Amino acid sequence: MGEEVAERMTEMSLKEPHFVLVHGIGGGSWCWYKIRCLMENSGYKVSCIDLKASGIDRSDAETVLTFDDYNRPFVEFMSSLPYDEKVILVGHSAGGLSLTDATHKFGKKIRLAVYLAATMLKTGFCSEQDVKDGVPDLSEYGDVYELGFGLGPEQPPTTALIKKDYQRKIIYQLCPQEDSTLASMLLRPGPIKALVSARFEEGVDCGDEVPRVYIRTTQDRVVKPDQQEEMIKRWPPAEVYVLESDHSPFFSAPFLLFGLLVKAAASVGIY
Repeated sequence: MGEEVAERMTEMSLKEPHFVLVHGIGGGSWCWYKIRCLMENSGYKVSCIDLKASGIDRSDAETVLTFDDYNRPFVEFMSSLPYDEKVILVGHSAGGLSLTDATHKFGKKIRLAVYLAATMLKTGFCSEQDVKDGVPDLSEYGDVYELGFGLGPEQPPTTALIKKDYQRKIIYQLCPQEDSTLASMLLRPGPIKALVSARFEEGVDCGDEVPRVYIRTTQDRVVKPDQQEEMIKRWPPAEVYVLESDHSPFFSAPFLLFGLLVKAAASVGIY
């Protein structure tokens, strides 16, 4: 009887792939509401993570000073998964750093890592080139950030949030108005000091052993197309998909994005 139950559970896990969705800086699990509905209505299991000081996590971003602290909710989630469960990770924007961290720490639990308009750096921010490729440069738009200085005005900023007047122009230019309005109400200052401190050491579960897919967003004004191309060249994924979208395809192109995520799952033998 025990073997029959185990076989049935295995069959169910194959039929219902488990997607784990990780937001970018300032966002939260709320970013994925359209994608989550599409996935769950199609029979997929979905978990959406709120990183430290993000979404409904009430921590103060000014107190989140290290990447390990910021990423702790995701690490705890991955640690809690059964040893024999393999998930598909999807990371948006700075959420790509969380994915890379997980591939080094939990490689045996990850079937696929999908980087969506994301920062994809094998060892994090270890060089000037890493910063150039992985950190958004919004200087062309002027003074767009509200900065927080939790360690004092003489120290580098600890948090950043794009000002409301610029959010739609930069992040959500192709999104429905109601989605960009919702985002303007929910975006929170992100712990940039913690993010730029991200450094990864390859563990026993090497990040290269986890298949990766990159989804390029051709109209992206945050992680610009040339930055995406450079990160792809430096650490080539197994597949690259192209999406005619702004930086927020979960709002602006949810059906197309859903189709690409299903395609990515199929590429590693999940249907």
